[in-house]
Amino acid sequence: MTAGLPWFPITLRIGYPCINLSLDCRPSRTLRLANLTWERLRETVAGNLACLERILRWNVQQGFLFFRITSDLVPLASHPANRFPWEEEFAPYLARIGAFIRAAEMRVSMHPGQYTLLNSPRPEVVAAARRDLVYHTRVLDLLGLDRTAKIQIHIGGAYGDKLAARARFIREVENLDPAIRARLVIENDEHLFNLDDCLAVSQETGLPVVLDVFHHEVYPDGRTLPEALAAAAATWKPEDGPPMVDYSSPLPGGRPGSHARTLDEAHFRRFLAESRPHDFDLMLEVKDKERSALRALEILTEIAMEKVP
Repeated sequence: MTAGLPWFPITLRIGYPCINLSLDCRPSRTLRLANLTWERLRETVAGNLACLERILRWNVQQGFLFFRITSDLVPLASHPANRFPWEEEFAPYLARIGAFIRAAEMRVSMHPGQYTLLNSPRPEVVAAARRDLVYHTRVLDLLGLDRTAKIQIHIGGAYGDKLAARARFIREVENLDPAIRARLVIENDEHLFNLDDCLAVSQETGLPVVLDVFHHEVYPDGRTLPEALAAAAATWKPEDGPPMVDYSSPLPGGRPGSHARTLDEAHFRRFLAESRPHDFDLMLEVKDKERSALRALEILTEIAMEKVP
């Protein structure tokens, strides 16, 4: 879709997160703990995987080769009460989906929720975060994907002492299983840990940094966008794949940090112009999901046509 763009290489992939509003299914149906039974879990996961497969096939047809898989694919997967053999039950189905992903040369990622906090001062919270990362890693492993399929997290809370919180995060990362660390990437946020903080953590841990463009606008570190893209890209090794970048724009009239509901075309065009000549895979974190992603692809095509002599 982007081969004609002079500053975007043909490897650029564009995507959106988790759900598709154009399809009549959701891959994130969940269960309450009180309703957790093997029968209900098996039915729910089967439905979620069927929907995920539909979304991925739809995406390939439209030209989207980057997708963020919902963390709710297997409800309550990391909860101690869930001792059901979902991995064994669904390994063949996940392997089939993974084969499709590889054949299409797609890239997928996952993004645990806001309560996955490795740097919490509470041991039980950290233990829960570790279990959650084990689950996410297991999903990507069962899909048969290499380490370019990433698990994206924030550094976490500051807890009244930002430097101590950052040090705790580094220590907990060092204690993770190597299989988890190989997939883990960190993202700058809009309140506590900006790009500069993430780069400092990356230097200590070797974790790649995902630049969130919107968060960088809200909580900058003094770098211009091209400088920020270059700094984040330098943290990625060849085996990690191209750098991942999150893109969105502010919600007009919304509170600081609120994402726009649809693609701001002027803002997106400025981003494309300022991002040249960097290579990355782009995740559009816009509220209307694939609808804005489709328009983003159209804009890329329009720009490509404008560049044709």
